[in-house]
Amino acid sequence: MKRGKNHARILSIAAMAVLGTTLAACGGGGATGTGGAGSATTAKGPIKIWYSNNAAEVKWGKDMVAAWNSAHPDEQIDGQEIPAGKSSEEVIGAAITAGNAPCLVFNTSPAAVPQFQKQGGLVPLDSFPDGAQYIKDRTGDLADQYKSSDGKTYQLPWKSNPVVLFYNKDLFKKAGLDSENPKLSTQSEVLDTARSLVKSGAVQTAIWPSPSSDFYQPWFDFYPFYAASSQGSQLVKDGKSTFNDDQGKQVATMFQTLYKEKLASAEAYQGDSFAEGKSAMALAGPWAIAAYKDKVNWGAVPVPGPQKQDKSYTSSDAKNVAMYSACKNQGTAWDVMKFATSQDEDGKLLTETGQMPMRKNLTTTYSDYFAKNPAYTQFADQASRTVEVPNVSNSVQIWQTFRDAWSKSVIFGNQSIDDAFKGASDKIDQLAGQK
Repeated sequence: MKRGKNHARILSIAAMAVLGTTLAACGGGGATGTGGAGSATTAKGPIKIWYSNNAAEVKWGKDMVAAWNSAHPDEQIDGQEIPAGKSSEEVIGAAITAGNAPCLVFNTSPAAVPQFQKQGGLVPLDSFPDGAQYIKDRTGDLADQYKSSDGKTYQLPWKSNPVVLFYNKDLFKKAGLDSENPKLSTQSEVLDTARSLVKSGAVQTAIWPSPSSDFYQPWFDFYPFYAASSQGSQLVKDGKSTFNDDQGKQVATMFQTLYKEKLASAEAYQGDSFAEGKSAMALAGPWAIAAYKDKVNWGAVPVPGPQKQDKSYTSSDAKNVAMYSACKNQGTAWDVMKFATSQDEDGKLLTETGQMPMRKNLTTTYSDYFAKNPAYTQFADQASRTVEVPNVSNSVQIWQTFRDAWSKSVIFGNQSIDDAFKGASDKIDQLAGQK
């Protein structure tokens, strides 16, 4: 769900609004998948899994499957990329409906989990005797964000791409700014720096977040800054929206100012504006290190809050592992899930993809990797302070409601922030309260 290298990930969820509508019409309640007497959760045998279709994760997936299969001749994994379709979420949803979903998908979007659960397509991982404890031991307190409203966990927190603020050192130098210690520690400094960049003529646009109306776009403009401002608040908490507060409105006002003063563009850019030197700043995760290599002389800082802070929060941009209720051999599937998220396999995932496994003590567990790859260290530190999309009913509709209000008030200035946020907050409270 990013620009440039990960553009395909944007396409992979672009039709989730359609998915949300489709699944809302399906039967309610997550499936236990226990086969009456609970036999499915202990059954062993061959299973099928899907993993993401980007090259790095395909390599990791194939290697993981080969390692498992060599040691388990009677419990073989048939691993393959998620089948082609308009979006991976629609493909998964269709497989749930047809009853032929794989046992595991190593590319489950947290935003889709409420819909898949409502469709009856997911197995609660608490069904396994060691399920809840394994997740807690691996992930720590961050795991609480992934519980569903019924108190159960239908997704194993797997990997995150903590969003930080990248900046182009060469463009900062051209504008006469300090490129090693930039003034980007507060939101007011971001505004002042943006003004200096554009006024100097070094760049036409200081920052260029996508202005499109897609429901997921707030994860790459509003949500990282709101997480930083609120020290970790989700968009919805305890069934009520949170963003119609001083912190949310302050973030909105900052972006509104960027657009009003033409420091950010309300026009869509076809490509990667940061990689192509058309903007001097961008919000991105660790995937950007490889994407911008040899293209941008970059630096990166934590997403700032209203005041300077030692430990900033941000959005996670996570993908997780879920078990699907069509799976016959859930005992094997659970063992595979634990194997694939073991310390050893997480280390291989980190090495292959640069994405952050969601496990405690990341920097110390993989100290050798971070010593050899210091550019990734700040992302590992940031990974312990991330905010996930809220796991609530009507998740996609909730984010679309927020995005519509943001577009009207912040990007295009057709409505006041107060009115837009109040209207969106009221509607989201109603959506979050529905079953």
